Amino acid sequence: QSANRGRSPTPDDSIDILTCPCLNHRSREDDRNRDRYYERQSSRDREAEFRRRGRSPSPAKKDPATEEPPVKKKKEELDPILTRTGGAYIPPAKLRMMQAQITDKSSLAYQRMSWEALKKSINGLINKVNVSNIAMIIQELLQENIVRGRGLLARSTLQAQSASATFTHVYAAVVAIINSKFPQIGELILKRLILNFRKGYRRNDKAQCLTASKFVAHLVNQNVAHEVLCLEMLTLLLERPTDDSVEVSISFLKECGLKLTEVSPRGINAIFERLRNILHESEIDKRVQYMIEVMFAIRKDGFKDHPIVPEGLDLVEEEDQFTHMLPLEDDYNQEDILNVFKMDTDFLENEEKYKAIKKEILDEGSSDSGEDANGSDDDEDDDNDGEKEGEEAQKVTIFDQTEVNLVAFRRTIYLAIQSSLDFEECAHKLIKMDFPDSQTKELCNMILDCCAQQRTYEKFFGLLAGRFCLLKKDYMESFEAIFMEQYETIHRLETNKLRNVARMFAHLLYTDSVPWSVLECIKVSEDTTTSSSRIFVKILFQELCAYMGLPRLNERLKDMTLQPFFEGLFPRDNPRNTRFAINFFTSIGLGGLTDELREHLKNAPKIIMTQNQEVESSDTDSSSDSSSSDSDSSDSDSSDSSSDSSSSSSSSSGSHFTTLTVAWSQSCFLYCIDFGHYQHKQQFKQIWDQAILTRLFIETLR
Repeated sequence: QSANRGRSPTPDDSIDILTCPCLNHRSREDDRNRDRYYERQSSRDREAEFRRRGRSPSPAKKDPATEEPPVKKKKEELDPILTRTGGAYIPPAKLRMMQAQITDKSSLAYQRMSWEALKKSINGLINKVNVSNIAMIIQELLQENIVRGRGLLARSTLQAQSASATFTHVYAAVVAIINSKFPQIGELILKRLILNFRKGYRRNDKAQCLTASKFVAHLVNQNVAHEVLCLEMLTLLLERPTDDSVEVSISFLKECGLKLTEVSPRGINAIFERLRNILHESEIDKRVQYMIEVMFAIRKDGFKDHPIVPEGLDLVEEEDQFTHMLPLEDDYNQEDILNVFKMDTDFLENEEKYKAIKKEILDEGSSDSGEDANGSDDDEDDDNDGEKEGEEAQKVTIFDQTEVNLVAFRRTIYLAIQSSLDFEECAHKLIKMDFPDSQTKELCNMILDCCAQQRTYEKFFGLLAGRFCLLKKDYMESFEAIFMEQYETIHRLETNKLRNVARMFAHLLYTDSVPWSVLECIKVSEDTTTSSSRIFVKILFQELCAYMGLPRLNERLKDMTLQPFFEGLFPRDNPRNTRFAINFFTSIGLGGLTDELREHLKNAPKIIMTQNQEVESSDTDSSSDSSSSDSDSSDSDSSDSSSDSSSSSSSSSGSHFTTLTVAWSQSCFLYCIDFGHYQHKQQFKQIWDQAILTRLFIETLR
């Protein structure tokens, strides 16, 4: 084989190849592979043939230049207004444009558009009604054709009530007002409510029974439904009591129990007797038994937390109310056909009828009467009236009493204060705001309010207020006025706010940011102070003592230039007020400030004696002058004058005695105070007061 490698084969070589056993084996494998290939090819051909048989015969080949592209079939466009659900959302502006394009107002498309608009309007109004805007919502509801959309109104009301049962009293008031104008709408709503309750009772649906029964209870309170319906529902619920049925009946009783007590006492007594029997049988859950006991307690209190009609919802006069007598077990038609659109052949006529009814209800016809009587003259008058109204509108000045700007200003200041790291940054922010001068005091008030709101006093606010006082005199004057206002109304503040305010003003006084003359408004006496004002003065002076120290504070309070402003703090007009001031400052730990007051109180008897002696000497001088002038009179006159002089001398001696008694008792009283003899203090005080009264009596007689 190595010799034959590289040369071309010969016929003899081919014979050798066919006769070689190893090469025969390889050829057999090649034959098998070839057979498998042909089998696969034939199976593919057969599958292609089957596919061709299943299809339609291919059309004759056309020239690609002359072949036309296939035309796609367009889907039939549906009018979104004519679909069952109203189709996709259509913006209001586009909807109005579509309505304006329709010339035939009685056509199907226009009626469908108006129906969709009516449904959206009723749903929106019912969903946003509450106690405060119920009158406005009723007026807007009556603007819509609720006779045509009474099914929509009933459905929206029931859905809204079931979604938010806490507003059931509001929806009941809406139904009561509409029922007074359109009783058929109130009857429809009541029928659907009864059917909903019966459906929930059959299905053991407690939630549906609760919402339906609560609505019925409030309609009974509004005199839309008769109280017999309530008693029938309660009897049905308690006939075969279960935990759920008893719970529903108790919830029902809470809402209409007071009304039933007034109109049907025998009926509600029977209901409560049935509840008592259920409680005694003890076949229900403990939780429901507790609910029955709570119900009896509510009845004992007279349903004080469950009034018949809440405040602000008694909107229908008694003579306008229309009560429906609908039993529980009767067969009613729910009239679901009213919930869907149906073409009205007399659409325009019915719309005009409702407009007339609406004008009658809302009193709109009176203002429009007699407008179209004069033709072109009316048009000219209307133009003139329009010009006059325009001139009047220009003259009207509108004053904003809502204080929106003030609230925004205070909010801005609060945010600036809370977002600042230190007082200098805060002062810089507030100054850059460049607010008007009229807001200066409001800024100072806001700083004080922010300080009062803190749990504890923060020095930040005192430093901020001091910085503004040093910047401009207007701020200092504003804080002076605020100090006086705060002291006059200090009894309105809580203890924590009072403490913060006092500490802030103490800081301003210590730093001389505000003058000490502001203390002029404080008068320390038993009659002119309250507990709040005494706490304020106590915290103020204790904080000043902590800042300045007692010697410096005493020195400042003895400043001769400031003495007129401290007369109320340290009164000398009356010994009683003087004693009160001494005791007050001593009790708060600042007795060192009252040294001069104590000296004044000790010297008060001597001062009083010298004053009385001066008065007596002046009296004796005047009496001697009068006696010398009357020396030339008659003998009877001389005897009279002698008797007068004797009486005056006796009175002067009596007044001198009482003066000595006053001085002695006062000295003993002060001695008892200084040396702790409290057991004799009251006795000497009584002697002192009696002596003063005696002296006044003698002086009056003289």
